[in-house]
Amino acid sequence: MATLLLDDGTVESDLSEIVSQLASLGIYLKRYDPGTSLFSFDLLEQDSLTDSEKRYIIELHNSVFEFIQQENGYLWCDLLNLHPGSPTLQTLIATYGSYHTHTAPEALYVLSGEIIFGFVKPDGSQVQLLVQSQDYIYISAGVEHWCSPGASLNFKAVRYFTTADGWVPNYTGTQLIDSLYKPR
Repeated sequence: MATLLLDDGTVESDLSEIVSQLASLGIYLKRYDPGTSLFSFDLLEQDSLTDSEKRYIIELHNSVFEFIQQENGYLWCDLLNLHPGSPTLQTLIATYGSYHTHTAPEALYVLSGEIIFGFVKPDGSQVQLLVQSQDYIYISAGVEHWCSPGASLNFKAVRYFTTADGWVPNYTGTQLIDSLYKPR
């Protein structure tokens, strides 16, 4: 379940309060529980997946969550599979770990693991959101954010696309506020 770290050090874990806090930023968060029998947890626990295993996971996901694609006009989706041995892990962390925006919405449904997002509020303060398995996040185009996998570096999610180049980051130069990382 998602957890929000506010700039004053407060940790919010009530989903309805998190949704309320994020709505004004153009961020939509929802929890969808597909039931324990839908996904092969063995596949979700594996680090490396073959192309056929990735396709299988996407097909299972789409069989239950096709409405996500339809209601948001997504043209296609793929499986993001990160683990400590991923050849692109450091590149992805470097690419998306600085504040940026996108020209299209960024949407993910987390299958396993966790990912951290940072957002800039209109007053310039910053918040962090930990998104975990069964969380769906939709970040509107133009929302300033960064993201990074959680400490385990294991993360699987379905990414949704509306355009081919919509996920290309446009860096803003905003610096991360390190006070969010210090215990209070």
